[in-house]
Amino acid sequence: MHRRQFLKLGAFTTAAAMTPFTLSKQSKAQQRNRPNILWISCEDISPRLGCYGDKVADTPNLDKLASEGMRFENCFTTSPVCAPVRSGIITGMYPTTIGTHNMRTSHVGRTKELPTPYQTCPPSHVKAFPEFLRAAGYYCTNNSKTDYQFADFSYTPITIWDECSNTAHWKNRPDKSQPFFAVFNDTQTHESKTWQEPEKTDPAAVEVPPYYPDTLPVRKSIARLYDQIFKMDARAGQLLKELEEEGVADNTIVFFWGDHGDGLPRGKRWPYDSGTRIPLLIKWPGAIKPGSVNDDLISSIDFGPTVLSMAGVDIPAWMQGRAFLGDQKGKARQYVFSHRDRFDESYDMVRSVRDKKFRYVRNYYTQTPYVEWIPYRNNSPIMQELLRLQAEDNLNEIQQLWFRNRRPAEELYDCVADPHHINNLADDPKYADVLNKMRVILDEWRLETNDLGDIPESELVRRWWPNGEQPQTHRIWFIPNAPSNRGNERIQTETATFKSPAMIDFYCATEGASMAYTMQDGEEARWQIYKGSIRLPRGTTLIRARAIRYGYKESEETRCVITVTLE
Repeated sequence: MHRRQFLKLGAFTTAAAMTPFTLSKQSKAQQRNRPNILWISCEDISPRLGCYGDKVADTPNLDKLASEGMRFENCFTTSPVCAPVRSGIITGMYPTTIGTHNMRTSHVGRTKELPTPYQTCPPSHVKAFPEFLRAAGYYCTNNSKTDYQFADFSYTPITIWDECSNTAHWKNRPDKSQPFFAVFNDTQTHESKTWQEPEKTDPAAVEVPPYYPDTLPVRKSIARLYDQIFKMDARAGQLLKELEEEGVADNTIVFFWGDHGDGLPRGKRWPYDSGTRIPLLIKWPGAIKPGSVNDDLISSIDFGPTVLSMAGVDIPAWMQGRAFLGDQKGKARQYVFSHRDRFDESYDMVRSVRDKKFRYVRNYYTQTPYVEWIPYRNNSPIMQELLRLQAEDNLNEIQQLWFRNRRPAEELYDCVADPHHINNLADDPKYADVLNKMRVILDEWRLETNDLGDIPESELVRRWWPNGEQPQTHRIWFIPNAPSNRGNERIQTETATFKSPAMIDFYCATEGASMAYTMQDGEEARWQIYKGSIRLPRGTTLIRARAIRYGYKESEETRCVITVTLE
């Protein structure tokens, strides 16, 4: 099947069963030669770092990282808000394809009339990419934000991470020679942290975008963002120091990235450059020239496939992201895409496509104002200042653009000449060819990726959760391969005895379910991902197993004590 056809089918119809892992057999020695990978992510910042030429930013640790690796100039997220973006990063899929495009699905906010809470159910073949790393022998940790939209905040599928908590760390791996993939998410730069008085940065030193009033509350809020970036940089520096202290820095690839653009009004939640352009720094000792700069277009859904490429793990054919480094590096992108749908309480639908020069924005809700009711965002001192001046009729012409009661159907911006997206060129005849080209590109992308934005959220929820009830993954059955039972019958008792040699396989009737197991008892047992037949040692072994289907309830646990006797 052609890749594009597969993507369209995979979005909502039942795709053909796929082999969960496409890895060839590899020895432990080969696994241990794989590079370690560290992700340092932060929240709600555009490229406000010294290494990007920002003269206000005090970021010595990240500037040093950039000098030792590669700085990416044109990295953009699939959405200007965190949960949809993170669902795309962890799966390598567009949120609009897998149904994670509304922000958020796991809480009701202040409007109980919405069809929330629920967890989305991505197509059955879609997996979080750390599952592939774990199957390849990596120890995978997340400290600690998830926000994937197919699991609520209190639960993360046990197949994705070896550890997922605020104490998760690569140092906790039992075998110190095992390669690791470790994620640390710093919350210092989240939008809520800019609602306080600045501590370090002089408000007079910051640049105020033309769409904001140049008032003290605005300057203070921007200054506070720089304060928080400074704190985040220090924490990043501590993680880099720990790599050095453990002696693994020379074999560790380091990513630094932000989850979307600035957490300031008209940045976060809006698919302009201010909401989707992010910093991306990568250090890869021996493979990336120190101090290099890359101006290729990168989408945030490319992060996972790139990690798989760097780690020497096959990239699944269904992933829409493409590797931009490593042995499986793909062709450079010509365009990146982003979306805006329901964000918190208010519904919307905006789609955008960008190349290296132009951004095209299509508004579907032309009859509604740009500024919809999002009470959380309205806590921002900048938003309070904008609302005050709007009520007093004291916004200037540029500041009033975002406060219009109606939107144009289309917007087109020259991102080089107009980085703040003030001058809409959509009605300018000189840009008619550019406008038509971008229209076609966006239409083709929506068709090829099966954009679910046209389907009401309530209808999506009914498809995923029939009768409003969350489906549950079926239990796992153990299938023996032993002299008395060569896979003919499943084990239906809590104890079983077989003659040696004996192996065990797992079976789950839920389409696309991932499976995890442990041979330990108790709450602190370490769960491993099932990747094929397990050889049973002689003697008595406890096996516990659970099945996971994203968006479903976890299966009930299967337990069996198996005794293997001599031949």
